[in-house]
Order: sequence, then C-alpha cells, then structure tokens
Amino acid sequence: MKCINFDDKFADFTSKWMAEHSHEYRNFDAMEADMPRVYMMFLNTPARWLDGVTPGAYFTQFEDAKDLVDWMVEYCRREIPVPDLLLEQIQTVGKPCEKRLLALLKDEDNPDITEEARMTAIGVLREMESDLPKMLYIQWQLNRKEHDDLADNALDSLRDMGKVVVQPMLSELPHANAAGQEALLDVLVNYPGNEQVFALAVRLFKENPTRRALFASYLGKLGDDRALPVLMEAANDEKCRYMDFIELRSAIESLGGEAPKREFFEDDEYAALRAMEDGEE
Repeated sequence: MKCINFDDKFADFTSKWMAEHSHEYRNFDAMEADMPRVYMMFLNTPARWLDGVTPGAYFTQFEDAKDLVDWMVEYCRREIPVPDLLLEQIQTVGKPCEKRLLALLKDEDNPDITEEARMTAIGVLREMESDLPKMLYIQWQLNRKEHDDLADNALDSLRDMGKVVVQPMLSELPHANAAGQEALLDVLVNYPGNEQVFALAVRLFKENPTRRALFASYLGKLGDDRALPVLMEAANDEKCRYMDFIELRSAIESLGGEAPKREFFEDDEYAALRAMEDGEE
C-alpha cells in the first residue's frame, strides 16, 4: 500500500493554481476565501501520481476493512499525515471497519501500532458514533494514570455515547483507582439520581480542597440539595479562593441555597480580574 502525502500534493496543487490565478483576486484574503472551491478542484482533477485517478475517488476503490485500517496504521507508523479521504472511506465501509478498529485498539502489545494510530482509531470510531468499544474504554479508565491522553480521548467518546455507558460504568466504578473514579465521575454526573455517584462526588469534594471548583460543579450538576452543607462550609472557609468561590456560589444557588456574601480584596486572582475589568473600561 502506497502512503502518499495528500497534504503535500494539495499544497503543490494550490501553489501552482495560485501562481496561475492570483491576478483574478483583489487580495490574498479573497484568494484564501476561495480555497474550499480549489480543494474541490483538487479532489476532482485526475492526478498522474494516482495513475490518472482523481484524489477524491482514489480510496473509494478499496472496501476491505482490514486493508483500509492497516493502511491507516501504516500511515501513522511512517509518520505521514493520514488522508481525510482514507478516514472517510473507513467510515463509509462502516460496521466491518468498526470491528477492525476495535481489534486494533485491543491489540495493545503490537509495536507497529503507534499511539497516533490508536488516537486516530478512537477519533474515527467517535465520528462513526460507534458504541462498540464502550467496555474497552471503560476498562482503560479503571487503572489509568492521572495524565493519560489515550484514556482521555476514550473518555470523550464515552461521554458522547450517552446513557448506554451509565450502567456498565456504575458496575465498574468500585474497581477503579483514584484517577479512574474521577474520570468516570466526570461522565456520570450528567446522569443524576444515583446514590453511589453522589457519595463519590461529596467524598472527592472533601478530599480535594485545592480542586473545589471542579467538584463543586459536579455537585451542582447532580442537583441533590444534601450537598448544600459541605458547599456552604467551603464557601465560608477563610482560605477559600475567589475563583473557587465563584463555582461554589453557582453550585449553591443551583441547589436552591443562598451563598454567603464574601469580599476577596486580598485575593490575587480577584485583584487580577478587577485589573483586567478596569483596563477594559
């Protein structure tokens, strides 16, 4: 399989086109605004480097899921930009490619499958609105590191999958490490009413005084006014920072409470914001 750099080929096409047509435009901005049309011309112009096939039709010749996904992997391995046209054909082929992409993600010990290939596979599956990998993505959260780009990308997909992920997440939540619990909570707070989720959100709020704003926002989303006492206590804390207080106040008010009146003249964040506001006036 040839891994042609379509970005470079389009750049060459555009450079030649601009040299021939620049006199037709008032300025560079007008020419730039016409780039979508130029791109369509590129897609529909037979190319010698594709043996006379147009770029837009090139990948549509291939329908084997294994070949298409392996082609994507090879692009990543060679560090050549994966053509959008290839990714679009993977999506067009549909279910067979979904299964092949999932198999790719499960093949975690294969050195030829780079992290970029895995990230690309997650992105394509998300574009396909596939929930096929939901259990794999949940498993990735259970023993994850705090900073994990692959798990974060998968978490974005879980968030997009909707209610179908809630029950399996709840089942696995007790088995997750600290970072995994936080990751799963980030999705589960969008589905209030579960006692397990509420208890976790309250516990993490109490255990993370330097991250009160985040967990206060979660408690606000859950909509359970039993959180008001811990939120009020934090809002009255003399060590409470201004930016945290803003989120605390929002959560308290969303739960039907009334936040305390506070002044933050000695807070550096408050002073910086006031200075910015004064500068805009």
